[in-house]
Amino acid sequence: MRLLTSSYIRSFYSSFDVYFERRVLSMLFFGFSSGLPLLLVFSTLSAWLTESGVSKTNIGLASLIGGAYAFKYLWSPLVDKLPIPILSRRFGQRRAWLLLSQFSVIVSLYALSRSDPVHSLYDVIVLALFVSIASATQDIAVDAYRTEILETKRLGAGVANLVLGYRVGMLSSSTGVLVIADLHSWNIAYATMSLLGFIGIVTTLVNPEPKTFDNKMAAETRSVLFAISLWLYDAVLCPFLEFFKRNGFVSASLILLFTMFYKYSDALLGVMAKPFYLDIGFTKTQIGVIVGGWGLGFTLLGTVLGGLLVRRYNIVTSLFIGAIAQALSNFAFIALAQGMPHENLFIFVIAVDNISGGIGTTAFVAFLSLLCNRRYTATQYALLSSLFALGRTIFAAGGGWIADNVDWTSFFILTVFAGLPGVILLSVLVKRGELTHK
Repeated sequence: MRLLTSSYIRSFYSSFDVYFERRVLSMLFFGFSSGLPLLLVFSTLSAWLTESGVSKTNIGLASLIGGAYAFKYLWSPLVDKLPIPILSRRFGQRRAWLLLSQFSVIVSLYALSRSDPVHSLYDVIVLALFVSIASATQDIAVDAYRTEILETKRLGAGVANLVLGYRVGMLSSSTGVLVIADLHSWNIAYATMSLLGFIGIVTTLVNPEPKTFDNKMAAETRSVLFAISLWLYDAVLCPFLEFFKRNGFVSASLILLFTMFYKYSDALLGVMAKPFYLDIGFTKTQIGVIVGGWGLGFTLLGTVLGGLLVRRYNIVTSLFIGAIAQALSNFAFIALAQGMPHENLFIFVIAVDNISGGIGTTAFVAFLSLLCNRRYTATQYALLSSLFALGRTIFAAGGGWIADNVDWTSFFILTVFAGLPGVILLSVLVKRGELTHK
């Protein structure tokens, strides 16, 4: 019995070795680079606009800035096929696009840090849109790079590290920004975030280029016109036709709808979360420490639990657990809305929300990765993740209007019901037998 226990413990600890392999570990830093800009054009920007006197309705509409994430599939074929002069030849197709997008994020964030929503909301919106476009392009490149550089047996660990790094990046752009803004100003806070963008550039430079057919083709392509002609057919049309042909029209359509609505309840709540915290009396530092600091720990716990669920059961079961947990977790916000702004209650709410979110995100990212054909990795993954972003941005933009016209308790009840479409669509896919191999 003792021998079996000892063997089991050694086996358990050895299973974590994969997380420290170079390529898997690099996902941690790529995730950080991808996660850093997101909240800077979403909830953190909402907090900045709230303190600048912008209405909830306009704050909700400002979330449309994130439409770049929802429509990034429109230019994802360029990332797959179009070489960047000098950069592609020197670094390879994937790393060239990573470097270009990462540098663009840095420049756009610094420019945003020099703006002022009180005197020119238009400038803030335009610059935030530039950040969003550059960040969405980076996501396309990171997703393609991750899928191509990791073997199937390392995909789960790579996704877990990516999500962890993504959350640390979001911690920096939430807790870090809010605390710095409380101590200094929003402008200094955003300028600091632009400097952190160099982490992504360093990570790209120290990692290898994937050895794929597409990379070889891009390296051999010398004519931009020739690359565009390839793009028109091989990169734009073929990935979408292949996805629908492989899954069937009805199943493919249901899968696309599912990706759109899976985290809709979280998205609807997320747009107005920081305005809500500020409205009920919490300071920026309190929000930063609890949502970011405590929230990161609970998200890590949820991410680990999500990885264990995927490994112990399967992706579909994990998706069900995540979907239900994410929707029901929004009930916890009702207690916060009806009581006094008590820190312990705030921590409890963040724990429930982030643990459920971590479980759902890990299962969801693993699910999207398995849906892609490696020949069209960037385009197909961008299509799927873009539809997910559509639910997070376009559909969630009305959250500000709802918050302006109902009380917070009613708002949170509505966000719970927003999680039903995802659960229903997943149930339909399972009943049709489309996900039995997942």
